[in-house]
Amino acid sequence: MEMINAIGRRKAAVARVYMTEGSGKIIINKKELTNYFPSSILQYVVKQPLEKLGVVDKYDIRINLNGGGFKGQSEAARLGIARALIKINPEDKAALRAAGLVTRDPRVVERKKPGQPKARKRFQFSKR
Repeated sequence: MEMINAIGRRKAAVARVYMTEGSGKIIINKKELTNYFPSSILQYVVKQPLEKLGVVDKYDIRINLNGGGFKGQSEAARLGIARALIKINPEDKAALRAAGLVTRDPRVVERKKPGQPKARKRFQFSKR
């Protein structure tokens, strides 16, 4: 099998995923998954699509991650892996869609407006 690549985004994070057949190694920015995401919850998030299809030990995955925080990065990687798995086997799309792993989460930080301290917070109003 040749290299399959896919892209995943979440908030400000972008994950470029390169997948080949192998033994289940996940390398993120030239580090092991366990070193890049010490939190077991974030490791679980990244592996979700693989565990859903039961192919955790079937593919070697290399991910280039940049932008965003650790939560956004882990979810961007998850989407990229799910898209790569769909490229490999289109029949898997229904199972991944049912688990909610194919949808790009559109929620991003609302911009700060001029004349306000934050996006929606207002300065204290004084009538006189």
